[in-house]
Amino acid sequence: MFDSINSLNPWLVGVGLNFVLLLVAWIVPKKLLTPAGFFHAWLLGVLIWATLGWEGYVVVMFYFLVGSLITRVGMAQKEAQGIAEKRSGARGPENVWGSALTAALCALGVWATSSGILPTPQNLHPTPATLLLLGYVASFSTKLSDTCASEIGKAYGKSTFLITTLQPVPRGTEGAVSLEGTLAGAIASLAQAFLGWTVGLIDLVGVFWCVVAAFIATNLESVIGATLQSRFSWLTNEVVNIFNTLIGASTAILLAWIWANFIT
Repeated sequence: MFDSINSLNPWLVGVGLNFVLLLVAWIVPKKLLTPAGFFHAWLLGVLIWATLGWEGYVVVMFYFLVGSLITRVGMAQKEAQGIAEKRSGARGPENVWGSALTAALCALGVWATSSGILPTPQNLHPTPATLLLLGYVASFSTKLSDTCASEIGKAYGKSTFLITTLQPVPRGTEGAVSLEGTLAGAIASLAQAFLGWTVGLIDLVGVFWCVVAAFIATNLESVIGATLQSRFSWLTNEVVNIFNTLIGASTAILLAWIWANFIT
């Protein structure tokens, strides 16, 4: 079935598929996106389908659905404490691109190199496309790890500590970490990376790099939240998310490149 679909113009298929899916999402009573968020999610979906096919699309859909569900865990309690996501977790354009800008750039890079638009040397190992696919999966592994760590920590964290000082702080404090949240984040990054392997975007070693990179990036994001975010008005949660996913993707790519060229 997927082969017959892929034989069609992928951009047109992406337009039609995402129109149908967003129409269904629009009529569902519990909205996962704001009105503007629907449009930007549609753009992202078209881009991913056209550049990475159904394999890349499955990865982004898994992140979006699981991340949206996790955000709603303990929502009543988090809203009562004033630490819930705004709009009861409904994603707007800033959330869409804060989470997926790095992945979108990786997808465009794969498409540009694979189609010959961006010529690359043939003797590189790993190939640029392989590394960018790893970066794509790693960015979503990192973001899902961050989302699960934050939301589970705010809902169920028994003890939360500021990552820079290890001093106890209230749940929801920028830069706070908890054992429950950290474990949830690690499991989430593994699940997302394993899905990337299942659909053939990365190999099993790549799964390991994604999990390691997600752990590093998620903790560095906590450091940014604890030290810099309150000092700069432009450093919003969405901007921090872009840095977070960029660190995750770059770390996975760097680790894979070092492993392939200097260790094996």
